[in-house]
Amino acid sequence: MSTAKTPPPKRTPDPLQHYRAKRDFARTPEPEAGGQAASQKDALVFVVQKHWASSLHYDFRLELDGTLKSWAVPKGPSYDPHVKRMAVQVEDHPLAYAGFEGTVPARQYGAGKVIVWDSGHWTPLGDAQQGYRNGNLKFELHGHKLQGRWALVRMKGRGERQTAWLLIKEKDALARPAEAYSVVDEQPGSVLGLAPAANAANAVAAARVVPLSHARRGSAAQSNTPTRATAARMALPAEALAAPLPEQLAPQLATLVSSPPAEHADWLYEIKFDGYRLLVRIDDDGGVRLLTRNGQDWSDRLGALHQALEQMDLPAGWYDGEIVVLNHKGLPDFGALQRSFESARTDDVLLYLFDLPYAQGHDLRAVPLEQRRALLGRLLDAAPVHDRVRLSAVFDASPQSVIASACRLGLEGVIAKRRGSSYRSARSGDWIKLKCGHRQEFVIGGYTSPRGARSGLGSLLLGVHDAQGVLQYVGNVGTGFDQNTLTSLTHTLAPLARGSSPFAPGANIGGQPHWVRPQLVAEVSFGDWTAAGRLRHAVFQGLRSDIDARRVVRETAMKTDASTARPRSTAAAPTSLLQRARVTHPERVVDASTGATKIDLVRYYDLVGELMMKHLARRPLALVRAPSGVAGELFFQKHGETGRLPGLRQVDSDPVPGKAPMFEVTGARGLLSAAQWNVLELHTLNAVTSALDQPDRLVFDLDPGEGVPWPQVQEAAQLVHAFLGELGLPAFLKTSGGKGLHVVVPLRKQHGWDTVKGFSRAVVQHMAQTIPQRFVARSGPRNRVGKIFIDYLRNGAGATTVAAWSARARPGLGISVPVAWSELASLRGGDHWRVQTVHERLDQGNAPWQGYARAARGLRAAMDTLGYEAPAEGKTTT
Repeated sequence: MSTAKTPPPKRTPDPLQHYRAKRDFARTPEPEAGGQAASQKDALVFVVQKHWASSLHYDFRLELDGTLKSWAVPKGPSYDPHVKRMAVQVEDHPLAYAGFEGTVPARQYGAGKVIVWDSGHWTPLGDAQQGYRNGNLKFELHGHKLQGRWALVRMKGRGERQTAWLLIKEKDALARPAEAYSVVDEQPGSVLGLAPAANAANAVAAARVVPLSHARRGSAAQSNTPTRATAARMALPAEALAAPLPEQLAPQLATLVSSPPAEHADWLYEIKFDGYRLLVRIDDDGGVRLLTRNGQDWSDRLGALHQALEQMDLPAGWYDGEIVVLNHKGLPDFGALQRSFESARTDDVLLYLFDLPYAQGHDLRAVPLEQRRALLGRLLDAAPVHDRVRLSAVFDASPQSVIASACRLGLEGVIAKRRGSSYRSARSGDWIKLKCGHRQEFVIGGYTSPRGARSGLGSLLLGVHDAQGVLQYVGNVGTGFDQNTLTSLTHTLAPLARGSSPFAPGANIGGQPHWVRPQLVAEVSFGDWTAAGRLRHAVFQGLRSDIDARRVVRETAMKTDASTARPRSTAAAPTSLLQRARVTHPERVVDASTGATKIDLVRYYDLVGELMMKHLARRPLALVRAPSGVAGELFFQKHGETGRLPGLRQVDSDPVPGKAPMFEVTGARGLLSAAQWNVLELHTLNAVTSALDQPDRLVFDLDPGEGVPWPQVQEAAQLVHAFLGELGLPAFLKTSGGKGLHVVVPLRKQHGWDTVKGFSRAVVQHMAQTIPQRFVARSGPRNRVGKIFIDYLRNGAGATTVAAWSARARPGLGISVPVAWSELASLRGGDHWRVQTVHERLDQGNAPWQGYARAARGLRAAMDTLGYEAPAEGKTTT
């Protein structure tokens, strides 16, 4: 009698088999496994990772059945229901991958940088497994950036190796047209480290269905009699938008200026409080959190103030203000505030509120300043009175008298805020600060040994970051300490000890320095800056634990300019770039080859504004306008009126005698004005406005003639670089955005235009004579067939060169981008990056040109080496 064998049980397929097979976990930092599936009570995880692989894309991942189901979305999500984003399904990832941020090494699968672009939890709408199997998965997202209802729809198979889906925003209260809002452009950074995102859907629903006049919160919702704060709720201005309360909010910051604005009536004036910035977040359930400007939760450190705000029963929202401790004269005392935190006795801390970005289920950032303040005042008036929370006063007087009074009283200064302005989470020219003296934050990079009877330390070694992020030494502070402060500082600094200086090489630091990791920030008042960039008569005021040391730079007072004033009626809306820049005809096609529209161009310049200002600041420029797009007539414009173009002004003079004033961009806002004015290209002069007769750079424009292949252009750049090196001159490289490359040499401002142009011509002539099969020294298409003209004419007085990060008025909208010499071989052309692919480069930014300013050289030694005899200085020709 035979017995049939029992078949072995079927092995459950490993859902991570493909994930593991593609990776060498001895080399990649990606997690091999790990993570825990959500229980039925827990929310399901979702994450979107921005991935700079062979091409930039967004990896969209949803937790389902114990893994992260994953899709690669090349263009990223869109809030517009009419925009259907391609989503290519890839292998499942382990749940631990939701927290991965780092760089996958070269020659590994998916090599490139990865950041957590968004994260949170998701809620299926219906049966998730069934929807996934059917290829129609609908869900709600509750993230920092992505919220509301979405869908993933599987496309019918066409024989592709990987299954294609579409990621679509469903029509709900959060949907927004693509021309008004692009979440990938306007929120490009990481969310790793932020507190978990709130459930936005509940807030949206409340704002949508509950009349504001009847909205209640906390205990008030359970009573037939509303509190005084609830009763104060009323219809909001038209600019208010129904919106969930964001989990995080960065405050608006003020710009230091040297004098009051010319149009005094357009501004409101408040005291500049000598304290810490504080943002108050009040949830719909009445929960209160007190947050510093960089997101630290100080609710526990400010127990009495926290309790006071809870008792006031204010409506849900974000409230902006400053905490202070008053001295016996009733004036803010920063030292007293410091001592209250050091002793953990903060009962004397007061909060002065001055703005209301969110309230009552609405985003108020687009509401004009005066109306936000008025609503804030009404809410505080209606709330139970509490002496710890006050409204910051506005002074109805001339700025000169307000500043004079503030300085006589010993206050730090005055804040001026433009009437009608919106609230922006950035440093803005709509808020300006006028200080009674010099005072700012500095990074502590070390300290000296004490001398004489002093114990602990002698002085603190201070620094600020330059434009390239390098910590530059600016001097010491050895006064302003009592014995308790010295003892406390010594204990605080001891764990931060390091063996080498954190400052840039070359700093001449005397005494016996002890180095520390540059993590602490000191607030210091001082008499002035010396010509060498050192502090004079510095006095220590206290530590600033609310400020990120990596963001500390030297504050430079900007000149106020009447041309930047704008009428009260032109408030901008930070919630929508379309409204903020007041873009007309956003749908107009600028480049038919890519379909790029005017709003795409405006959004591009908004995205690269800070990067581009490093190359535009204080330089006269010319503009290339394209009212009919790149295929229409182009206008090269160096002169014109700028009265209706915020952020643009006219330079007082021109390097060419008798010419009209040129343009200058005074801030990133000017780039949006230019784009609205149909400007595609921005070209800058080789000199800054403070020294128009002495160029501070040389530009060699490698312009290939007909029939020149791209590898020959790359070779030409290497040859120019090598020859400049022989002359002892540093050289920096950027793409032109067109056919060629630009080699840029930073110069000390020592010579006039004729000398600089003549030297550059001599360099080009030498290259053409030495390698005539590659280079030609004469312009014109006939002269450079099969060869490269090194255009030295860019170095003449009045001549300009397209700026780094400028778009080009050519099909494809290439952009000029700074690159490292080590990247030259990998470039595919002078338009390697374009407006539509700039995200692939944003993480590098200006880093390839780090050290540009410090590299500047004089030309005397190079002219001697080349045998070039400069003309007599003082004569300028074009």
